[in-house]
Amino acid sequence: MDVPATVTSKGQITLPKSVREALDLKEGDRVLFRVFEGRAVLAKVEDFLDLAGSVSVSPEKKGATWPAIKASTWRQRATVRK
Repeated sequence: MDVPATVTSKGQITLPKSVREALDLKEGDRVLFRVFEGRAVLAKVEDFLDLAGSVSVSPEKKGATWPAIKASTWRQRATVRK
């Protein structure tokens, strides 16, 4: 989909409705501009809290603190590499 927009004197643009709908953008959502070789790509930045529960957690790590999980992982990796 190619949709034009106009840059204002303050460097602002209004995202066209069709773009907002395609990306499911709502007021307060964050977006990311990635510029590469003279082009910009716009993407919606997902809220990390929306990802909660999307990754399975082994029973021994469920409810553990992050420092404890990191320490356990480092110990496991150290024994595998010996």
